[in-house]
Amino acid sequence: MSKTCKIVVVGSFISDITGFAPRFPVDGETVLGSSLKFGPGGKGSNQATAASRSGGEVVMVTKVGTDMLSGIAHQHYRNEGMTDKYVMTTDRADTGAAFIEVNETTGENRIIVIKGANDLITAEEVYAAEEEVASADAVLTQLEASLESTAALKELAAKYRKPFVLNPAPMQEVPEGFFEGVDYFTPNETEAEFFSGVKVTSPESAEEAAKKLLKLGVKNVVITLGKKGVFWTDGKEKALVPTTDLKPVDTTGAGDAFNGGFTVAVSEGRDIISALKFANCVASISVTRRGTSPAMPTREESDALYRRFYGDH
Repeated sequence: MSKTCKIVVVGSFISDITGFAPRFPVDGETVLGSSLKFGPGGKGSNQATAASRSGGEVVMVTKVGTDMLSGIAHQHYRNEGMTDKYVMTTDRADTGAAFIEVNETTGENRIIVIKGANDLITAEEVYAAEEEVASADAVLTQLEASLESTAALKELAAKYRKPFVLNPAPMQEVPEGFFEGVDYFTPNETEAEFFSGVKVTSPESAEEAAKKLLKLGVKNVVITLGKKGVFWTDGKEKALVPTTDLKPVDTTGAGDAFNGGFTVAVSEGRDIISALKFANCVASISVTRRGTSPAMPTREESDALYRRFYGDH
């Protein structure tokens, strides 16, 4: 597959430790599970993988420890055909890790994340990739690495006028003005409520929340609503784009798949509605499979679903 665009992703690499069970335990209870999997994950790395498999030439800037889990990162990027030139190493913290519980009955998940080395990515390490940003078509980041690294990427994106996609997850307090100038702000319902103060349960409440989020200085608000689709507005226009009819098996990483696919579509110059439809397809396929990065679909798979479901590719 020929790469159609270049994307720089600054963010987290996390080693996923995932347990599958027929239901979640209540406090103090032990539930027998069916399987356990170790694999590459982390919001940053998942999004980078989704973008790479969707047709992007992806440069990942992240940080790992010197422990045994760090090798999973390097091996993953080699397997995906992505450079690990900007995978930094520190002996001050372990490689990030996530404990993931998946309810096999509903496909829902619960996650505990330890950021580890991701919290030590410095602005200088992001600046080291400045030439990559200068030649990129878009950049993407989240809030699972250091806020310092996120701010540095935003600075470089503004300098070179590159579309800047920020997925504000996991949600957390940020300095005032931190989101100013973000081109595409992509929370889910929970994150939209956290940053806007509006409980999001419907497209109508998503629009209300989006109005508050636009006041933070972002240019476009994209709120993913699960089965209800995705809501977008730039303050002048708005749209609710339905998601596909695929049945989820494991929703872990759905938002990451969406963001990776969306950034590729933006970097290819697609209009916003087409970009949202493509992102929906990437996310929809990913949740029909177990895992995070390994579940990301190929460009051919996403294009095929786009044609079948939306019919206007």
